[in-house]
Amino acid sequence: MDQMTKVRTFPDAIRAVRANETTVEAAVEELLAELTDGELLGLLDGDITVRSMTKLPGMIKSGAVGAAQIPRIGFPGVQFTDGPRGVVIEGSTAFPVSMARAATWDPDLEREVGHAMGLEGRAQGANYSGAVCINLLRHPSWGRAQESYGEDPVLTGRMGVGLTLGLRPNVMACVKHFALNSMENARFRVDVRVDDHALHEVYLPHFKAVIDAGAETVMSAYNSVNGKFMDVNKVLLTDVLRDEWGFEGFVTSDWVFGTHDGLESLEAGLDIEMPLSLLRARELPKALKDGRLDRETVLTSARRIVGTILRHAATRDEAEPSRSVVASAEHRALARKVAERSMVLLKNDPVGGVPVLPFSPTITRLAVIGALADQSNMGDRGSSLVHPPSSVTPLAGLHEALPDIDIEYADGSDLTAAAAAARRADAVVVVVGMDHDDEGERIENDDIDISFLGFPFTLAPVRWLLKKMPRKNTSQFGRGGDRESLTLHPGDERLVAAIAAANPRTTVVLIGGSAIIVEAWRQKVPAIVHAWYPGMEGGRALANVLTGAVEPGGRLPVAVPTDAAHLPFFDAEARTIVYDASWGQRKLDQDGHAAAFPFGFGLGYTTFEIELIDHSAAEENGTARVRVRNTGERLGSTVAQVYAVDTAAKRVVPQLVGFRRVELAPGAEAVVDVHLDLTPTRERDPQTRVWSRRPGTWAVVADAHSPSSTAGARRL
Repeated sequence: MDQMTKVRTFPDAIRAVRANETTVEAAVEELLAELTDGELLGLLDGDITVRSMTKLPGMIKSGAVGAAQIPRIGFPGVQFTDGPRGVVIEGSTAFPVSMARAATWDPDLEREVGHAMGLEGRAQGANYSGAVCINLLRHPSWGRAQESYGEDPVLTGRMGVGLTLGLRPNVMACVKHFALNSMENARFRVDVRVDDHALHEVYLPHFKAVIDAGAETVMSAYNSVNGKFMDVNKVLLTDVLRDEWGFEGFVTSDWVFGTHDGLESLEAGLDIEMPLSLLRARELPKALKDGRLDRETVLTSARRIVGTILRHAATRDEAEPSRSVVASAEHRALARKVAERSMVLLKNDPVGGVPVLPFSPTITRLAVIGALADQSNMGDRGSSLVHPPSSVTPLAGLHEALPDIDIEYADGSDLTAAAAAARRADAVVVVVGMDHDDEGERIENDDIDISFLGFPFTLAPVRWLLKKMPRKNTSQFGRGGDRESLTLHPGDERLVAAIAAANPRTTVVLIGGSAIIVEAWRQKVPAIVHAWYPGMEGGRALANVLTGAVEPGGRLPVAVPTDAAHLPFFDAEARTIVYDASWGQRKLDQDGHAAAFPFGFGLGYTTFEIELIDHSAAEENGTARVRVRNTGERLGSTVAQVYAVDTAAKRVVPQLVGFRRVELAPGAEAVVDVHLDLTPTRERDPQTRVWSRRPGTWAVVADAHSPSSTAGARRL
């Protein structure tokens, strides 16, 4: 780089940076020098007009949505496509939801999913993916729980890092929704109150992990935190994200309703208002002209935006993927593999001395019961909706896997007919649970103040009329929102009871995005499988699990309680709520309530022994050596989980610090190294921002799920 190359267009900049003729920083300064004030300000918001807002669903489905583009210099800006189930452009692969993928406890597999999404997004014109959704599940009633990786910061961070690393060779990875966004109905208005310890030690570590892994962009949340909406929350967007963590990328708002003040949000650290040309287009030109907006503030954000996009364009994989990668046979096979590995076998009792699953090879007649067995049910129909070219239902998957078996189907609407079908069968599968009307993103919401859209929405009569218009709950979006109950629908519970009474060899398959309380009927059935929302290949994956072609590989990423009263307070319509450090399995343990199925739990078709041999630990991380032995009679896998426990505490409250999936042949044994993230044992001083070990007598223990005792623990 003895002599810098003059850069006037974005393609020039890419070539020069790749050829090492200039630096990204120098190229950015030259590009910005070419821009008019109008073009500079155009970097700071979306490119869609308010009048075109009603066309957004169609735009999202048909291709990447642009923002901050400057055609005159060939600058592509943001070419956005969403996730996290897959690329939301029509025809893409629909993977299992994030919660299901978390149940694989396999960050390497999640990296493969990210790479597939990145290829499909780029092949369809995107350079940015909003797929990395890592909000912590505080309560399983959250309507968008399915978009999260569960209740644990370490598991969430590891899975988010895997997805991020997979995406980045082809598209920029956006991590969202920053921060404390885990309520749906009240997302536009709720103020989350949180103290510094819970904020930094529970709700932010996984965000930092993904930032450290290279995520280029962050999306701010709709909600407010400690009295400030996230778009104007300088404490989190600048003091923490940039100054404390060193984040150098750019921040975008959540869409349409995520920006409350054009000028204040820019000064707080929000770089791009998405996806409309709206508040900033109205406010910033005048503010820049009259001096209320410092030009250097504009340039600071412009440097972040142009620099991040240039660095990505210059360093991403040079080979351009063809459209043939979209929903390719390879990606469908990956979706099926992930679904198989995500399904959690919660119960598998013997009937006649033999476990109900996998199906006996002697069965000749199978009954499949439940409306969801014959529906393409991939979950939420909001912004994460994927439109695959085809999908396989549970019923279709079983027909395909068992062509020589007589399969009788009943939708369950007639209990007498369904029970009769069950009595005629050698085995029964009942498919029950949730769909997009029970949980998901709520598109239509009374909390939205649309006056910010400008005339005529500023007129009270217009706003009144719009509120009186009938809801479109029958639209593609469905009702969505937070769950009203953590149990099955009463009709589903009656169906399960009737079928279990008719046939003792009954397997219940649960469909849903989070924990489902099963206490009313779990003792009535011998086998339960949680299949989540398993994606376009879910029916084939389920059939493979039930028949034993593959084992059920999933482990719970969320504890399943026996009673919703054992969980934190949750008010779906709250205007203010407190988030503390007591939630999920940790709250159950602190309060002395046993889980129906603990965090990390899952059965297989073989058995394992797990033993902690030794470990080494520094302040922030360490390594545990764990012996794993397959004590069963078939090939299988387990997850060696390592937990930190304060043995001096009144009650044992294990905290996950490391895990590793291990596959072994029958009788085989392996000693594996498990990386330890010791953040859960540490605390941050709010004044000095210095981290240190939390007081207590800390030890580590290895187990197959969150342990109920400290047996075998070793002092840290």
